Amino acid sequence: MSDAKPTILVTGGAGYIGSHAVLALQQAGYNVVVLDNLVYGHRELVENVLKVELVIGDTNDRVLLDKLFDTHDIAAVMHFAAYAYVGESVTNPAKYYRNNVTGTLTLLESMLEAGINKFVFSSTCATYGVPKTVPIPEDHPQDPINPYGMSKLMVERILADFNLAYDFKSVCFRYFNAAGADPEGRLGEDHNPETHLIPLVLQTALGLRDSVSIFGTDYPTPDGSCVRDYIHVTDLASAHVLGAEYLLKGGESQAFNLGNGNGFSVKEVIEAARTITGREIKAIECDRRPGDPPALVGSSDKARSVLGWQSQYADLTQIMTHAWNWHQQRHGQ
Repeated sequence: MSDAKPTILVTGGAGYIGSHAVLALQQAGYNVVVLDNLVYGHRELVENVLKVELVIGDTNDRVLLDKLFDTHDIAAVMHFAAYAYVGESVTNPAKYYRNNVTGTLTLLESMLEAGINKFVFSSTCATYGVPKTVPIPEDHPQDPINPYGMSKLMVERILADFNLAYDFKSVCFRYFNAAGADPEGRLGEDHNPETHLIPLVLQTALGLRDSVSIFGTDYPTPDGSCVRDYIHVTDLASAHVLGAEYLLKGGESQAFNLGNGNGFSVKEVIEAARTITGREIKAIECDRRPGDPPALVGSSDKARSVLGWQSQYADLTQIMTHAWNWHQQRHGQ
């Protein structure tokens, strides 16, 4: 009897979190196939760094999906293929519902047809909306305040219904602010456009941007700027592997938060970047952005107790140092 581990399909595996999940799966001994439409993903990462099979296509393409499942022995699917710009979701909700909801439903229907019922879903803490309690537990009310968060919540509801109707098993990971880079420098965060604080701060340190903006300094937080829970992308990836293994061993459908349980303010992140890079980083104080909660911090106790997950890189300095090393390498400095 073969001890070979099964094949996992990773949608969005050419993106930031997806590519780190592919690497973690490879390190755990799994065979991986990536499906990505390359709208935001990086082909060279999959082909030259990860060196796994890349299927270029969209989750809305049912013919492609059916063929993929027919020609590959897929045991489970890890789903990262979503658009994730909150502001854009407000101005162009159709794009988000078509890709994040309809595309996921098409994928799920194709999986059902192929007899595959194990699904690890990249959800978000944005499904909670403005938190009533901090840190946020999994049973906190889900009341999104933007179409991006709503699109993720819709998929969570679809998965709950599929579980009841089709015995379709899923793990939903609601995570907080993904940050950092592969500690060995193989992968990192490279969005276009970039909207995440840590890469924006580091690009400013590299001279690629003139300044970084602090949106709001009058929040009810210790220094007046927003507080967020930053989780290392490698820790996120390891949780996804544990989630897949939990399902493959017969686990029931569950939702888990993924965060460090610690909050850092925008000003603290900028100050940490100045220390790590040794460079001046110009910061401009601006008005609040609509829809930004003062503090988002998650409780990950459930992931620790059920999955045995532990974060390796909970320290902000570690997270930012890995990101800084990668950004310097990426931009040739």
